[in-house]
Amino acid sequence: MRLQPRQQLLELWEAAARTSFRDGTWAWGGRDGSNSISDAEQLLCFMYPASELPGFRLDTPDETADDVLVALESLGDAVEIPKLMLQTMHKYFSTYTAEDGRPLFTGGSYFQTADEDAKVSPEQLHLDVVDSFSMSVTLALGALGFLKVFRRSVRRESLLIQIGELEKLASRRLSAAMIGLLRSFTVNAFTPASAQGQALLRTVNQTGTPEHRVLADLRRELRPVGAGLRDLTMGSGSQVDLENENLLFECGWTWGIVKDAPAIDTALEVGPQPDGVAADIPFLYFTVNALVGIRDLFSERTRVLGLLNDHQLTLAQAIQRRWDLTQLYWRTIATYGRGTWPLEDIPWRTTDEKESDYYSLGVTAMVVQSLVSSRAADVDLGRVAGVLEELAVRARIIRRAVPGDPPVLMHSPGVPVNLHGSDTLGPNLVWVVSDFAITLLKRTMWAASIAQNTRTRERLLHLTDQIWRHIRRRRCEDGNARGLWDQPGNVFTDIGVHHEDPSWYFSERVVEFLVSAAQASGEQPLRSPQLVELALQMLSEAEHLLEQELVTQPLSAGQTTQPKLRSIQATLQRARTIVGDRPATAQALVNGALLDLEGLTTARRSAAEV
Repeated sequence: MRLQPRQQLLELWEAAARTSFRDGTWAWGGRDGSNSISDAEQLLCFMYPASELPGFRLDTPDETADDVLVALESLGDAVEIPKLMLQTMHKYFSTYTAEDGRPLFTGGSYFQTADEDAKVSPEQLHLDVVDSFSMSVTLALGALGFLKVFRRSVRRESLLIQIGELEKLASRRLSAAMIGLLRSFTVNAFTPASAQGQALLRTVNQTGTPEHRVLADLRRELRPVGAGLRDLTMGSGSQVDLENENLLFECGWTWGIVKDAPAIDTALEVGPQPDGVAADIPFLYFTVNALVGIRDLFSERTRVLGLLNDHQLTLAQAIQRRWDLTQLYWRTIATYGRGTWPLEDIPWRTTDEKESDYYSLGVTAMVVQSLVSSRAADVDLGRVAGVLEELAVRARIIRRAVPGDPPVLMHSPGVPVNLHGSDTLGPNLVWVVSDFAITLLKRTMWAASIAQNTRTRERLLHLTDQIWRHIRRRRCEDGNARGLWDQPGNVFTDIGVHHEDPSWYFSERVVEFLVSAAQASGEQPLRSPQLVELALQMLSEAEHLLEQELVTQPLSAGQTTQPKLRSIQATLQRARTIVGDRPATAQALVNGALLDLEGLTTARRSAAEV
């Protein structure tokens, strides 16, 4: 790839620092105002790379990279930057904690109304949202890891006290977010004859098979998921009776706390657990976002640093079970059958009979995440690559849009998601999502990271380059948002809207992608079995020729060729060491050794002829 993720991240950090820290004060809020999600996204633009990439660490002042300090010079030096992050995170966690100690996960200014003439009620502004739970998991884990390492560099007592206070706030918010995720999980069961059942059967039946056979086969495929869902013991989703195997179902996360969701009995101090109003049905968008945040709970970094206490580990196990079951369910539905996958039948049709390319992207995102977790076969990745390519074309990301093109609306103003159940406290609320392009890019990169087939990997990386070029064009070029995202009018001229402030919603997702790209570039290059075999054959020939030269001119002798023979021997030893991991490099080393050996042979023959 020509991405250069480190350089791109440094440029983004420079822009985010300039925008966030003005006149010696942290400036909260962007295009969509300040709320628990937007402010977390703003912080994660800094904390996520610092947590995930060793070269971007800010928690050890003596080891902070020079180019990082240049990018963040508006925030201070190597000593002042971590102190500022400490103060800013403390401000965030304090702001979104109620007087009774309950962490707040409100949607606030991200809420909109379905009726343009209606206003969001004060009660609705304070509704908890799954996006906030997910973002808070990632932010709290990042903060706890940062504090655990930064503490080792601190000697001042007042600073150690601040670290201790912040650890308590971050841990409490993490616990509350985990409880929120458990209380917003849902299982929606229905009969095959219902409208939902018929919609699901039409989606999975891509070959025109008789309905009774599809139904029997689908029930058999979903039996492990159903069994797992019946055994849930805490949170929402456990009240649905799936003992009746005649029922079909779907599972995932709704948009907030499920109505009548039971409180979770825990020894953790998280304050009162609020009542929910969200409809007891899964939403693709919120399910995808929940899965992304949950993934951080059982990452290697979380385990190595021991960021979860015993009570949190119990919650994490319950969440991971839902994570596993949800991915298994959607992968089963999306890839059902022996012919065309339902996933390949774009656009995806939901059980409430709605169709959209955005729904296809949501299901694809879950399938890719499942494939990444299971290190799936390339035959599956090849089919997923086809879906990703078609979505990129249909969304006018790698194809030019024409005036009045409907797909442009997915990018701006975005896709409205009706928040069913919110009308109990005021007008119907909607959640507008405009992350199609960056979500597609992230999933393409994830798929490329596990591809073992060279052709599939190159295909996915080529698509990644194309999508990244599109997103690069959408970067803001002036105003407070300069260097950040998102300015879709740079690509889609019909939009006619120019934004002065950054969208932290979009910019944070760009950061996630760049971190994934940087991590992928640090992995071992793809190994072709055929290339390994060829390199071994070449190495065998070269070692044999070297043995012949050593018999004729042993290393112990004093010939002038002795240094050359020693160099060739060292080169071939190095090639044999790396041939399994870097066959192309080993082959290049062997080529050089073979040329040197041929030179020695030619010189000896020429001398004999004289």
